[in-house]
Amino acid sequence: MTKEKQQIDGLLEKYTELLLGETSEELKEKVQTWVLYNHIAKSMPPLVKHWNESYPEGREYVKELISEIKKLNEEHRANQKTQNR
Repeated sequence: MTKEKQQIDGLLEKYTELLLGETSEELKEKVQTWVLYNHIAKSMPPLVKHWNESYPEGREYVKELISEIKKLNEEHRANQKTQNR
């Protein structure tokens, strides 16, 4: 792995930790997929619309992934509020 790739991986790991309160290879992969999909959806909505129509099973996977990340983030934020009291 190149130095630059390691640095990007470190960034993704820290982002995952800050977003979800924990990190693992599986969570990093899920967050990376979520970030990529989110970016493409915002920068090229017609492409994502076409992809969603062409790959409904992929769309369902991404919907479940988004829901899981949202749930984990909400749990992490609730835990932080509890600890800060």
